[in-house]
Amino acid sequence: MPYEASTPAPLPPAEAARVMADLQPPPLFCPIDPAVNPAAQRVEQRAVAWVDEAGFCADPSERAWVIATKSADFYARFAPHAGEDGLLAAVLWVYWGFAFDDARCDSGHFSHHLAEFVPMAARVQRALERPCPDAADDAYARALHDIATRFRRTATPVQFHRFVAAHRAWLAGVTWQIANQATGTMPSLEDYITMRLHSAGGEPTFAMLEIANGMEVPAAEMDGPALRALTEMAILTAALDNDRHSLTKELSRRQTGQNVYTVLLHRHAGSLAEAMHEAARLRDRVLCRFLRLRETVRPRLSTAAGCYVDGLAHGIRGNAEWGLRVPRYLSRGFTPDEPGDTPITWAEGPLDDRPLTLPTVAWWWDPEL
Repeated sequence: MPYEASTPAPLPPAEAARVMADLQPPPLFCPIDPAVNPAAQRVEQRAVAWVDEAGFCADPSERAWVIATKSADFYARFAPHAGEDGLLAAVLWVYWGFAFDDARCDSGHFSHHLAEFVPMAARVQRALERPCPDAADDAYARALHDIATRFRRTATPVQFHRFVAAHRAWLAGVTWQIANQATGTMPSLEDYITMRLHSAGGEPTFAMLEIANGMEVPAAEMDGPALRALTEMAILTAALDNDRHSLTKELSRRQTGQNVYTVLLHRHAGSLAEAMHEAARLRDRVLCRFLRLRETVRPRLSTAAGCYVDGLAHGIRGNAEWGLRVPRYLSRGFTPDEPGDTPITWAEGPLDDRPLTLPTVAWWWDPEL
């Protein structure tokens, strides 16, 4: 479906924040207990030292924004019981992933040149896959190769190759996103959800749970429909939360071409405030199904699969909490603000809990799961 490809002029960060405040998005519903790994601060120190050593940040400003992702705090909420070294390996990829996303997916030269993004992404993916270094690797590929080396030391071959496949799916989703922008195509809600299940980066993020926790889920469980549905629901819930968290940043950086709100506005005329409420209802419908299916499935899972499913729940809650406080999304200037400790108001109940009928996700409500 074609749309006007030009993006609205960026708003000054403070004005973008005022726009968001005026919209008064509904509080998030998330009845999952919070948890944070006690090694988070030590892992953050080690990870920041690695970012500086890896050298993929182009300048001090880019470094400041990468550090402002608070990626150690982010993943410490996904894997609150992981050992420090396992958590560190995952956290390094999260820092790398945010940096790569900002520099080459959401903005920068490659985000506007599909024909160049595709081979660049393939070379980066190959740096993850091959065990030997390549002198031709750029800074991002070298850093990713180093992360892969760490994963190979701590993960089983099955865990590592699950992550590799998830990483490939993420880059494929980003390619679709950039193709839409290049051709002036606004996806339907069905296509947007399908794309966002990959482009949000949720697949590799959740795939690292096994590596961080040191527990391999048996294939019969991991590849079964119940865990696949739970994984996809966790990814989509977090992705829709990220669309909300990042809207201020996107309004101020001219990155509002594709998110759940622009998709809904293109499909149904209305205001941004109305789109935000419709998106919140959609998100709550997915989360309610996740919670019910998790409660049904959890008692019959193996120890490793149970740990993984608990990690999915921790990730939903952790991503929501992190996104409501992280400088990456809340800063009102051109340099990151210090993180605040503003209390979060959570919704007491969902806005909607009906099944979704979109074919791409309707199977999540299959009673046979």
